[in-house]
Amino acid sequence: MTNAGAARPVSGSIRLPGIVLGVGLGGFVDGILLHQLLQWHHMLSSTNHDRIGVKYYNPHTVSGLEMNTVWDGIFHAVCWIAVIAGLGILNARVTDNRRAVWASRALWGWILAGWGLFNLVEGIVDHQILGIHHVHGGPYRAWWDAGFLVLGALFLAAGHLLQRSGRPLVGAEGAGGNA
Repeated sequence: MTNAGAARPVSGSIRLPGIVLGVGLGGFVDGILLHQLLQWHHMLSSTNHDRIGVKYYNPHTVSGLEMNTVWDGIFHAVCWIAVIAGLGILNARVTDNRRAVWASRALWGWILAGWGLFNLVEGIVDHQILGIHHVHGGPYRAWWDAGFLVLGALFLAAGHLLQRSGRPLVGAEGAGGNA
């Protein structure tokens, strides 16, 4: 599908699956890196200072860590569902030349944009509005949270530019290209 007079196809058909994949994959990076490997925070690790009255589960106690781990698991389950949904939507929308779509800047640009969208929404909702956890606690908490938001905005902008810079997906029926 192409726009009349346009040199590149419209990317509408891979935009949604790319963004959904990016949200899920970005969530996995956040959960695996920040929650598990670095152990900077868990889903409920700042509820002693939250804005909505969630019971505090101190992640430095066994019972508190157990509850935080349950909520981290729920978070990972949502990320997994997003990845599966993104793959399902992509498979349904791309009927020909799937290899070209996976190798395209269009798809990877939308995935990067989705990751940026994840960072922005998660950073604004969980860190700022709800206050249930922060990127990294301590005296520089606000700077870590701001950096997370800036990184999200950079990923969103870079993803947008990347998907626009690719070549058209010739022969990828239903793929939609990368404009």
